[in-house]
Amino acid sequence: MTRPTTELVTFGETMALFAARRTGPLRFARDFDLGLGGAESNVAIGVARLGHGTAWVGRVGADEFGDLIRATLAGEGVDVRAIPDPAAPTGLMIKGRRTADLIDVRYYRKGSAGSRLCAADLDDDLIRSARVLHVSAITPALSESAREAVRHAIAVARAAGVLVSLDVNYRKALWTPEEAGAWLREAAGSVDVLFATEAEGRLIADVEGAEELAEALAGMGPRHVLIKFGAEGAMELSGDVVRRAEPYRVSEVDSVGAGDAFAAGWLADWLAGAEPERRLSTACAAGAFAVTSQGDWESLPRRADLDLLRRPADGVNR
Repeated sequence: MTRPTTELVTFGETMALFAARRTGPLRFARDFDLGLGGAESNVAIGVARLGHGTAWVGRVGADEFGDLIRATLAGEGVDVRAIPDPAAPTGLMIKGRRTADLIDVRYYRKGSAGSRLCAADLDDDLIRSARVLHVSAITPALSESAREAVRHAIAVARAAGVLVSLDVNYRKALWTPEEAGAWLREAAGSVDVLFATEAEGRLIADVEGAEELAEALAGMGPRHVLIKFGAEGAMELSGDVVRRAEPYRVSEVDSVGAGDAFAAGWLADWLAGAEPERRLSTACAAGAFAVTSQGDWESLPRRADLDLLRRPADGVNR
């Protein structure tokens, strides 16, 4: 099978994911599903499923979990540039459901292979040849070497005229709001697309009101600012035009990964040359699909799936 030309490049840490099968405190869990999760690889899978070539770069342990990550991403059509690190293990993510409505996620990633990512691990030519470089603010929170890798990749992409996309993806377990805000304010001037929730946006600019917040963020440099409202939809500020999209109503099972799906939907439609309204609609649809089953990426849609939400249905697909 011929691999599609790489249009989007991303990198970061992907971890082995253990998800408890029963609701309640993790200490009482006895059965777990084994999978994987990582914001950047979620986006790579999402964009690949929507018809575009993607590549993911990252370090993994020279262990069974690293093999799982490589095989799974390759199986989803992603060009996997995984660097095996014999000196550090693949990071772990443990996900439980404390109550029916509260998901509890815990990370075991300090000193992991993924946290040892550095600029030398990146393929500059791969970045230059792509149309989009997608990064998240998770990666610079992992280590100084990972932070330098993000700086380097952005500089390479900008010099080559490659669109740079940044998802805030704030993780309080990795750094403080003050640390994250300082880095994000510096990075905002170097990216073309910025994805954030309202709370994440206010780490960068302390502004009330979604439109005012988007304008403040756009004033720092991004040409496209996407503000996500979760179950209430999203808005985009591009140039001087504000667009809003209503949410798709679905039954939520697991909300983890919805933001990555949203970014994947928007970026895939940007790559496809879709109109702005369509991009935002696809982003919301992809986010809606992501929450409909367990797992960070398993429910990410393909193109044919999107129409299932865009047309009236009686709940039966015959």
